[in-house]
Formats: sequence, C-alpha cells, structure tokens
Amino acid sequence: MALLKSFIEVHPDSHFPIQNLPYGVFKPQPTSSPRPGVAIGDYVLDLSEIASAGLFDGPLLNNSDCFNQPNLNKFVSLGRPAWKEARATLQKLLSATEPTLRDNATLREKSLVPLSSVELLLPVVVGDYTDFFCSLHHTKNCGVIFRGPQTPVLDNWYRLPVAYHGRASSVVISGTDIVRPRGQAQPTGGSTPYFGPSLKLDFELEMATIVGPGNELGKPVDINNAEDHIFGLVLMNDWSARDIQAWEYIPLGPFLGKNFGTTISPWIVTLEALEPFACEAPKQDPPPLPYLTEKVSKNYDISLEVYLKPAGHEVSSVVTRSNLKHLYWTLTQQLAHHTINGCNLRPGDLLGTGTISGPEQESRGCLLELTWNGQNTLSLNGLNRKFLEDGDEVILTGCSKGNGYTVGFGNCSGKIVPAAP
Repeated sequence: MALLKSFIEVHPDSHFPIQNLPYGVFKPQPTSSPRPGVAIGDYVLDLSEIASAGLFDGPLLNNSDCFNQPNLNKFVSLGRPAWKEARATLQKLLSATEPTLRDNATLREKSLVPLSSVELLLPVVVGDYTDFFCSLHHTKNCGVIFRGPQTPVLDNWYRLPVAYHGRASSVVISGTDIVRPRGQAQPTGGSTPYFGPSLKLDFELEMATIVGPGNELGKPVDINNAEDHIFGLVLMNDWSARDIQAWEYIPLGPFLGKNFGTTISPWIVTLEALEPFACEAPKQDPPPLPYLTEKVSKNYDISLEVYLKPAGHEVSSVVTRSNLKHLYWTLTQQLAHHTINGCNLRPGDLLGTGTISGPEQESRGCLLELTWNGQNTLSLNGLNRKFLEDGDEVILTGCSKGNGYTVGFGNCSGKIVPAAP
C-alpha cells in the first residue's frame, strides 16, 4: 500500500492519497446536479464521468447506475464485493503506471475537479440516526459529574452498548452554521424553569458508521457478519445543550438537548482504507453475552483532534486529542446490538459512537468533561471558555499515519450563531 503512487501529485500531509480514496457527493458548479466522487489529493474524481466512460467494467458494477445518483445510498447498498471492485478499479485508474486516465486529457479535464471549487454535500440520505455511548472514560467522567464517584458507571453499561435514537432530519454537512437552541433548563429553588437560549452549549467528538446493506425486519445481524454491513466512517459532532439535556433526560433520555443539530464530515473513509490501522479493542470485563462475543474484537487507531476558534479570532486552539481506539464497545458490537431485537437497518443509516474520550485530561471529548460542567475554565490564548459562545467555531479532524502516507477524514466544522428570536 505504501508503495502505491498516483499520477496526481499528492502532498505528503494530504488526508487523501491513493491509499484512501474516500467517497463523497459534490456539485462541480452551483447549478450542477449532485454526483458521487472520491477525493484524491487536491481533487475530487467525478465517478459519474468515470462510469459514463465505461471504466467500471467489473462484473458487479458494469451495468450499475449507482454512480449516476445524487447520493451514495445505492452504491453502499451493494455490499463489500462491489465496494472492493470499485476500489480496485479506482486505484488502478489513478495509479502512476496506468495510462487510461493519465494519458486521456479530455477525460482528465471532465473528471478531475479541484476540491477548492466544489460544493460538498451530505454523502448519503440518512434515513435513521442512532447515537451510542461507548467510551468508558466519557461514561465515567459523566457519571462522576452527575452522580458522584460512588457509582460513576451503572451495571448495565458493561453489558450492552447504550444508545438513543437521534433526529436524522437535523444531520448536516460540515461547514453548516448551528443555531443556538432554545429550551427549558432546571429551575433554581422554587422558581419556574428557565426558558431561553441554551447557556451550556457543547460539542461532542465522535465518529459514525455509515451502514451499507441493511437487514430484514425481524432478522438480527450476526456479530461475526456485522463488518459486512459497515461501508465506512465519518467524523461527527453531536452538538449538545447540556442545560436543556440535564432538565429533560430523566427519566426518558435525550431529546431537545440533542436533536437540534449533528454535523458530519463530507468524506466517508472505507473500512478497506482503515484496515492497516486495525488494532485490538480493550478487554471487556465482564465478558459480553454470546450475541456480542466476537471472534476478532478490533478498533481502529485513528488520531482525533478538536480545535476551537473563538468568535472574532482567526487562530484556533487544540482543546482535545483523543483516539477511536479508546472505544470500549466496538463498531461491530454496536451494529449487532442495534439489530438483536429485530430492528432493521437500511443503507445510509448513521450510527454515532458517542463522545470519544481517552484516559488523559487532554483527551476528554467535550466541554462538559474539559470544564467539569463549567466548574473549571478552559484557556484559549488568553480567552476563557466554559461552554461555547456565539461565533465560536469547532473543527474536528482525524487521521491515521501509514508508512509514508496518511489516511484522513478532512475536517468536520460548524460555527455557533445566535438563537432565533
């Protein structure tokens, strides 16, 4: 993999070498129709043009119109054999030694579009969105903050991947402004509840699975087949209004404190591209029940960072450094558990990991943990923050370092704008 080179010049620090080839959806011009593409260096390869040229000539994609769609749902529904066929075709076409695209000036002109000139869109139509709670360090910290140190992690958490269903309609692409939500917060003393703009707006450093083939209603996915239902991963910021959340979540769970906005990165990095970075998952104690017991239990070594750019400033500061490998419950366990009751997943469904925190203070994946629910202050080049203020921009990024190349996700960003009047 490290020796594979493209005829397109790719900067050594680029997130998008030929070893990656993440999928997205874009518009070359404002009036263009959306179409699928893959990122390569500073360009996006228009897959509709490659398909029209008849270059997807393998048995699974030869007659498919999956790359002439305004989203990736049809392609991700085809399953891993088709994904592998597409990846092999694209890596061959983009390699330095293959003349088909390299030496065809007309096709290069039509199919390779500068990333700087395109509009990136949601890569899939998200029919359903679920957010898990799978980081032990995040769970412990939240437990101490809200319940005290005696029982920070409840017994059921060690037995199953806890989750809630979010709102697919408010999943937005990176770069979309987030309007500060309004809602109720806990009253003080005997007063009525506070109502107004959230005073404890937060980010959450997450990643999310993009579901490929789904499963029939009533037929769970076997844990050892779950990987075949995962197309790839995106970065995700599940924005949270902690004051609204704290008042509403007992006894039923998150609602208005969460469903006002969830931001994802535009590029889906496939499991094939991430396979070189697979690593052993943490030991689970007590051992999981048989339906969650995997023959191979793995995470991926993906370094994650969160930058905060305060309102009115051009310089951003790193506030969090974490890693996907810290997850207690694996991606495949999350998916298998989601279906064990017969729930049917569908292509394009989004499964968030929950906040990814590590063991160190700098690896805490949200301001709730970093400021200990506002008890402490975060210093950003002389500016102080407990929670997010209007105009603040949060940028998530993540990548894995290979031998001479980087497989990355680009950025996942959003800026806070004032609450609606």
